[in-house]
Amino acid sequence: MVYIILEYVTGGLLFDVCQTLGGMGEEGGKYFLSQMLDVLQYMHGKGVVHRDLKLENILVDDFMNLKVADFGFATFRKVHALKSYRGTMTYMAPEIKEGKTYDGMAIDMFSTGVILFIIVQGIFPFKEAKKDEFFYNLILKGDLDTYWKKTGGQNLSSEFKDLIIRMFSYDGTKRPSIAEIRAHPWMASGVDLKGIRSQLLDDLSEKRS
Repeated sequence: MVYIILEYVTGGLLFDVCQTLGGMGEEGGKYFLSQMLDVLQYMHGKGVVHRDLKLENILVDDFMNLKVADFGFATFRKVHALKSYRGTMTYMAPEIKEGKTYDGMAIDMFSTGVILFIIVQGIFPFKEAKKDEFFYNLILKGDLDTYWKKTGGQNLSSEFKDLIIRMFSYDGTKRPSIAEIRAHPWMASGVDLKGIRSQLLDDLSEKRS
């Protein structure tokens, strides 16, 4: 007989948390991104790429700690030169959609950018990362004033806007590394993670009551 012992995570999906709370603002984004960077650093440090990072594949425990799940598309073989069509449409990097050879770590970073945007704004940044998709095309053209106006992000900080646009880069080699994100002014400015967690838990409890 074979037994598989797994951690039981009682808090549900990060997707459900986002559905309940809506946009959590930049502070909420920093809180969850700091954890996602820890996940990516550990996973990529082991030579593993996930290839299907999305809100529905991230669990949260009762203390708002993230637990990444569903490694069905993950691989540890030739992670910097992959060709398989893997992922979920709205989170998928453009190089996968176009059938190019891609770096698994770069596409995980792209998906993390989509996750971060949803946490902050409460909406998807675009329907698909394709050249002919209206919102992603605005990014590619550099028409960022229109993009932020259309997505309701006019009041977001310039530091956040800079980071997220870099994470959405069409060219995977131009996306920031984990170390570069940690050093980016938006993340390096410091944040009270415990305070944010407490506020998020209070907000979630109030919404669910």
